[in-house]
Amino acid sequence: MAVFARERHEHYLKHLDDDKESLEYMMSEHLRMGGVYWGVSAMALLRCHEDDTQRRDDVIDWILKCGDVACPGGFGPNIGHDADITATHYALLVLSIYGAVDRLDRDSFVKYIAGLQRNDGAFMGDRWGEVDVRFAYCALSALTILDAIDEVDVDACVQWLLRCLNYDGAFGPVPRSESHAAYTFCAVQALALAGALDAVDLDRLGWWLCERQTPHGGFNGRPEKAPDVCYSWWILSALTCIDRGHWIDGDKLADFIHAAQDLEDGGIADRPEDVADVFHTFFGLAGLSLLRKADLAPIHPVYALPEEVVARMKLPPIIAACDYTA
Repeated sequence: MAVFARERHEHYLKHLDDDKESLEYMMSEHLRMGGVYWGVSAMALLRCHEDDTQRRDDVIDWILKCGDVACPGGFGPNIGHDADITATHYALLVLSIYGAVDRLDRDSFVKYIAGLQRNDGAFMGDRWGEVDVRFAYCALSALTILDAIDEVDVDACVQWLLRCLNYDGAFGPVPRSESHAAYTFCAVQALALAGALDAVDLDRLGWWLCERQTPHGGFNGRPEKAPDVCYSWWILSALTCIDRGHWIDGDKLADFIHAAQDLEDGGIADRPEDVADVFHTFFGLAGLSLLRKADLAPIHPVYALPEEVVARMKLPPIIAACDYTA
């Protein structure tokens, strides 16, 4: 019987930032907003964040200090960093979990994201102009959460996303690029938010996603690559969204995630025997939540927020059913 190290994971997450002088902490400065989202979300899935009011207030204050005065409404990955759409989306998700979205300047936030859309429908990641499907997902998710999706050209975004669709049924980061599971997640969920999944051959898409399951039970991101715990979320959430979660072996996937746990110090690694980190801890817990293979709060496969947060905020349902079916 697989052991789920709940108490070890709680301890690991609560002590992530104890040593601010470590090389690892300093080297991850540019990832801090993501780290906060992964950590806060993991704690929410474990249902162990509600009683720490001081920590909640400190996180909210820090997020607000990450606002970029040069790009009003946008947030950077850390204080003093340039704004980008990914960090801005992460900031909104954390504030959503904490019930503090009202601390945002909504109009500036929406204007910042809408201003990143190009004439061809794609979204830039920041003012420097990089484009890929991740940014379309971040934009449509954030704007849907704020009930402002009509502020952008959704049809043009859908047409650009479909240009990223390949003959194998999956998506690359930009048109005419190799299919990749993480980018496929972003494209699928962006199309779900736009109400345009009927433009895709869902059986072909589902088959490509299911082929990512390896004999070890874990998923890889592309053919012939090693399995990685993070794809437990990217792939299973996409399959759940298109009602094909039952096409994979959920028990073997859960076993793979469980095997990647650090049973002594807590946390989950990318694969068994590797070193745990907060990124894979969150995505491992998110995968187990979708699988209903551990006592975790249910997670929404599109918003990547706990279902209770989605219900509290009265967000659009997106899909008819979000539950994984074994």
